[in-house]
Amino acid sequence: MKKVESSTVRANLITRSLTPENKETPIQFLKEDNVSDKLFYRRNHFSYPNFLTSFYYLPIEGFVYSSKTFSMQEILTFPPKTLKVVLECAGNKRDLFKPKVFGEQWGKGAISQGSWKGVPLRTLLQFTGLHANAKEIIVEGYDVGERTDSNEIVHFSRSLPLEKALDFNTIIAYEYNGYPIPFKHGYPLRLIVPGWYAMASVKWIKRIKVIDKQFKGPFQSVDYVYYPHEDNDNESFPVTTINVNSTIQKPLDMQTLDTGIHEIKGIAWTGVGKITKVDISLDNGATWNACQFTSSTENHAWTHWSYIWEIKEKGEYTILIKATDSKGNVQPEKPIWNRKGYGYNAIECIKVKIE
Repeated sequence: MKKVESSTVRANLITRSLTPENKETPIQFLKEDNVSDKLFYRRNHFSYPNFLTSFYYLPIEGFVYSSKTFSMQEILTFPPKTLKVVLECAGNKRDLFKPKVFGEQWGKGAISQGSWKGVPLRTLLQFTGLHANAKEIIVEGYDVGERTDSNEIVHFSRSLPLEKALDFNTIIAYEYNGYPIPFKHGYPLRLIVPGWYAMASVKWIKRIKVIDKQFKGPFQSVDYVYYPHEDNDNESFPVTTINVNSTIQKPLDMQTLDTGIHEIKGIAWTGVGKITKVDISLDNGATWNACQFTSSTENHAWTHWSYIWEIKEKGEYTILIKATDSKGNVQPEKPIWNRKGYGYNAIECIKVKIE
């Protein structure tokens, strides 16, 4: 009898677009805290940048007392900091908004987590000093291209207010999960801003500039802004802190199960503090029960949770999950609708059929 060799089935990224490359993490199949670089979601606004040399330098200029250019070798000599950080695209779960909004139709996988090692941005700024009039710090990436709303060629650039830039946990990272950052995720240097949506974590850092006014770049003043109204820009405000959120990894939405005992499990995360509670409802929100944490709860990292469900009655069921963080933020019944589809964090909801 011919022997059939077993093969390993592996999860793959879910493609949303090819040019630029945007791919989701298969979040429902991940069990570990640190996502491998091959399964880390990819969010790009332009094509990948070209590097013509391996000699890398990082200039810091603008409203500083002394401009300075750091070599990569010099950056590696500073005392490092390592952080486990969730990076979530501000458009994660965009396809769940009702009414629908335009933009990349992300499902639930525009989020990943891993261990980033680097040097606090404030350490580098201590060498340059900050002018008394300094207000914001721009980080510009090497990724560059033309936007659909103009003929202007622009780099991807974002700014941070001084308070956030000088936070000890805001780092210039050079390693991911113990290895140099993979090129597609920002090699050689990437800004990591824990607690903020990932548009702030600029990849392929080209330069840092300190300014004395509010930055008006298009990825700060046009994109990554909450627009609550469909037909005007009134009451708009910038996208910054990650909203408290959760995702069910098992079972899958619209999955068919048999009667018996099932484990419902997933992850929860927040941009401020840590997750303190995850509740589940199996009766459309009439009653809620506490889930169990199956991992530690940490600032800036997701928390694994699970719930054992014994079901004897056949039929269709809705499973609801809501997370609460240490600042008292709770997932709402409905998301705050906004024209560009950012920050979706309504109560997690799936349906299953028991037969």
